[in-house]
Amino acid sequence: MRFPPLWLFSFLTITEGRDSFLEWDDGIKTKRELIVNKEKPPGSIQEYELLLQVHYRNSKEKRELMKFLKFRVPYSSLLPEPVKIIRAKATTYCGYQNGVLRCACEDSYSWFSPQCLDPRNCSLLKAGSLQSCDCHPSNLTQSVYFCERTKVWGTFKINEKFTEDLLDSSSAMYAKYATGIEMQLKEAYKEIQGFESVRVTQFRDGSIVVGYEVVGSSNTHELLSGIKQMIEKAKTYLRQLYALEEDSFRVYGEAQCNSIAFGFGSENDEYTLPCSRGYIGSITVRCQSSGWHILREMCVLSELEELKKNLSELASNNTDTEAAVSSLVQKLSMVIQQSPSTTAGNLASVVSILGGISSLKESFMVSNLTMENVINIADHILNSASLTNWTVLLQKEKDASSQLLASLENISALVPSTALPLNFSRDFINWRGIPVSANLSKQGYNYETEFSPQNTSSPITGHVSIGPGQFKKHLPYTIISMTSLTLGNILPIAKNTNAQVNGPLISVIIPNSSINEISLTFSKMKLNLSQPHCVFWDFSHLQWRDTGCHLENETANSVTCHCTHLTSFSVLMSPTVPPAIVPIVKWITFVGLGVSIGSLILCLTIEGLFWKRVNKNQTSHSRHICIVNIALCLLIADVWFIVAAVVDTTANSSGICTAAVFFAHFFYLSLFFWMLLLGFLLAYRVIFVFHHMATLLMVAVGFCLGYGCPLIISIVTIAVTQPSNAYKRMDACWLNWSSGSKPLLAFAVPALTIVAVNLAVVLLVLTKLWRPAVGERLAQDNKVTVMRIGRSLLVLTPLLGLTWGFGIATMVDSQNLSWHIIFAFLNAFQGLFILCFGILLDSKLRQLMLNKLSPLSCWDQASKQKLSDSSVKLRFEKTFNPFQPKGHYVFSYTRESSHDIMLTQFSSVEQSKES
Repeated sequence: MRFPPLWLFSFLTITEGRDSFLEWDDGIKTKRELIVNKEKPPGSIQEYELLLQVHYRNSKEKRELMKFLKFRVPYSSLLPEPVKIIRAKATTYCGYQNGVLRCACEDSYSWFSPQCLDPRNCSLLKAGSLQSCDCHPSNLTQSVYFCERTKVWGTFKINEKFTEDLLDSSSAMYAKYATGIEMQLKEAYKEIQGFESVRVTQFRDGSIVVGYEVVGSSNTHELLSGIKQMIEKAKTYLRQLYALEEDSFRVYGEAQCNSIAFGFGSENDEYTLPCSRGYIGSITVRCQSSGWHILREMCVLSELEELKKNLSELASNNTDTEAAVSSLVQKLSMVIQQSPSTTAGNLASVVSILGGISSLKESFMVSNLTMENVINIADHILNSASLTNWTVLLQKEKDASSQLLASLENISALVPSTALPLNFSRDFINWRGIPVSANLSKQGYNYETEFSPQNTSSPITGHVSIGPGQFKKHLPYTIISMTSLTLGNILPIAKNTNAQVNGPLISVIIPNSSINEISLTFSKMKLNLSQPHCVFWDFSHLQWRDTGCHLENETANSVTCHCTHLTSFSVLMSPTVPPAIVPIVKWITFVGLGVSIGSLILCLTIEGLFWKRVNKNQTSHSRHICIVNIALCLLIADVWFIVAAVVDTTANSSGICTAAVFFAHFFYLSLFFWMLLLGFLLAYRVIFVFHHMATLLMVAVGFCLGYGCPLIISIVTIAVTQPSNAYKRMDACWLNWSSGSKPLLAFAVPALTIVAVNLAVVLLVLTKLWRPAVGERLAQDNKVTVMRIGRSLLVLTPLLGLTWGFGIATMVDSQNLSWHIIFAFLNAFQGLFILCFGILLDSKLRQLMLNKLSPLSCWDQASKQKLSDSSVKLRFEKTFNPFQPKGHYVFSYTRESSHDIMLTQFSSVEQSKES
């Protein structure tokens, strides 16, 4: 399918013996200048390729143009001698279709770059075998990727010393090597079918690594096959001029990375190249699957280097500092705003210059014009388009963004009250300064700012409020407020947290004064984030902190914070727990932990008082060992949890925080492993009725499993993750999840696995309980069975940790408020449940406590009478309890002890040792 014609792109390849200028009219346009900045050896012939953009109106004119290019142009007498056209080719034609510029290739040409024409404005489309390039209307004189002949690439190495001149394509050294190599390769390849040209494209360090490009009219496979057949011949020709390294010759049918700026390369190739003309420094790139990736870039405008020298002289000379600074800042503003691109090197130089100005020892005042130029500079380098270069810079200089913020604040503080009020509103930074009057103490201070970035439905706002009477001691002379839309995004956030800045950065500068409290309101930039944290930037530790700041209110679109100091504030948010339930969950957690700790202490006290009287047989002894260790581990873990909750994770207490995380991890894991041991004991008594295990062996296995396994897991976790600072979260004292190693899995996986195993044990017990007792009526049996199952669930659920299974629901459906509340309630109060269902419902323990506390109480007598009556009802009856020793069991009946899980069984006639 052919498109409506508009332009035909063709190339002229010319040779010349002197610098020349070429420009034609009559509908043929060329680039307006041809500049050759080379010192050519005497008698050398230079070859250039010129792009022609030719207009035509219909297919007839196109054919005439093609004929003209083919037959007339090469022999045109219009060119000055000794310039000669040696080749002309028409490659690409374009036309408008539905308002879109669509370009296609002439016969025997094709697109060879992932992007066509202009990479910023065009996209390559493929329909069957036909490829087209669709572009937004733009100036095509900026286009660089046109249809071309088939290309293959090759490299080889010359054993000679590499010089920096080989990186400069305008140097005589580059021309010498390139011309000689191209001549030798042309001789070697000229007999290959479809071969058209060969061109040296790059030199790389490592002796001298040469990269060249071969163009032909045949397909890629045929051209590549022909070049491979001529490798030995090419080597022979090259050895005539150069010391070629053996086995270094390579040819490629496809270049993984290919660009005009960096040349071509294979994956993982890494090169350091000089910056382009007008810049000082170098740039390091690596070839990745997506193309060339910039690793390091420190290209600095030569004008900025001059300004840095001027600043150094200014700091050492006794000159008029204020006038010199004003002149320097004005020049810096002009250089930066006229710069075609804001490189990482330019950013580093601007930060260095502003930092040097703010730290000058000589005292001086900043005029309103100087302050305006500073804000213009800041707005230019904080442009959202520069954020990628900031990322490159911060890899090398981690504190660059913090230095910029400090410099802006320090320079702002130098503006005298006589120069105020001033107000500067830019796209990415707003600044306002006011002189302070005597009424400020009564009226307070308010500042509002607004940005209207592109692609946002509503403006981003910020509000600062200092209430009446909030100024300490004396009133300041000036108040400066500064808000940035993007500066908060380039201040580093800890790698092992998933929080991100979700509002503008607001700085409040009040020289030589302080306040009691300040209120700040931020618009949310991303409405899908939650769990806000009010934070300020700590210059000394280079991190966000929340000391002295707290969240006061949150709406769907904004967050309000209160702070007790002055600096630069913002809000951090993350996509985790719904913020609406955070206060509820915190209240449930701390109240529940307090009740649990008291309950567990009481539980251990009761066990200690009656230990000898309740442990008269193996089963009872093993069960109570498990219960005591479960209570002890949960008690210690809860205490460490509270310690972790009150530790300031951003203060100088990281050692305490790490210790709290380790011990909480260890004792919570120990809790789960003891619950696993209790589940194994229950399953053992249900399944292996006739089997007997030595008490000492069971105790030894219990302590190895209960404390040995958790200790190994805890030590391995901290040893693997702590060296990379990935062990704990930055915003809380607990195991980290956001880092790549995810140490939280070292708790979640064992815990949830144990919950699953214990759930299987409970189902096994309930299955046994559901069997009807022999001789009972169906209705009576169902009623009794339901009561057995209910009591068993009450006892086993907290003791076996089944409530922790709700943690799966909080992870799968994290936005459901109910799961978080249920999980917090059941597990915060687990200690209370253990006391109630594990201790107080045990009839024997309850009887012992009643005898101990009140031997003559009515409750005691009633309980004894009830037990006596129960024993008369069925002679020889005894309930089946898997935690008791094996004996003769028949026609079971429910006793008072909630631990007597009833099953109708027949077993050996071994007599119970229990009285």
